[in-house]
Amino acid sequence: MSISDQMPDLSNIAQQLDSDNSRDRLRALVSLRDLSPDEAVPLILKVIDDENLQIRSMAVFALGLKHTEDCFPVLARILETENDYGIRADAAGAMGYLQDNRAVEPLLRTFYEDTEWLVRFSAAVSLGNLGDIRAYDALIQALESDETMLHQAAIAALGEVGDLRCVDQILRFAQSEDWLTRQRLSEALGHLKCEKSLSALNYLVKDPHPQVASAARFAIERINPN
Repeated sequence: MSISDQMPDLSNIAQQLDSDNSRDRLRALVSLRDLSPDEAVPLILKVIDDENLQIRSMAVFALGLKHTEDCFPVLARILETENDYGIRADAAGAMGYLQDNRAVEPLLRTFYEDTEWLVRFSAAVSLGNLGDIRAYDALIQALESDETMLHQAAIAALGEVGDLRCVDQILRFAQSEDWLTRQRLSEALGHLKCEKSLSALNYLVKDPHPQVASAARFAIERINPN
């Protein structure tokens, strides 16, 4: 079988995406994984506003993985106008994969204004992926949330941003009852090289949860590779 015989047929995929059968459209979306972004994105956009929630969710996520210049404005529009909070969360998450700092402003707006914690969680994760200092104040604010998962996202993201001012703010989670929060703290401190981080990691390496202790050991090696 030749390579061309193994490649997806673009016209056939386009037909499937126009099908009245949602399973056909889902199968077509899955088959796009082998295409280049330039080939995939125009096809993904055919179902970006699909009536089927699962298809819309898959299409939005796919825009983050197969990104071109056309993806940012589409995701920004979805983030601002979509009624379903799950789809907004998908759009916020997809923006983090774009590695496009134009996404910082809409993500910050979403973080401050959206009423659903899941959307704010996705925005915080993506702000961390982008590593832009403009996210610092929002991520610090997220530490005051009542949602443990938002704490985890903000701590991880602050590590990615890398501003040492956050160290004092995140160290209060060293004794969190939630082990995953302590693990995220250990991982973040590995990106924040200073004496306070190292001191906290020497404490966390004795944590009773093995994944926290392992993350702390790895972070210490990252700070002090020798």
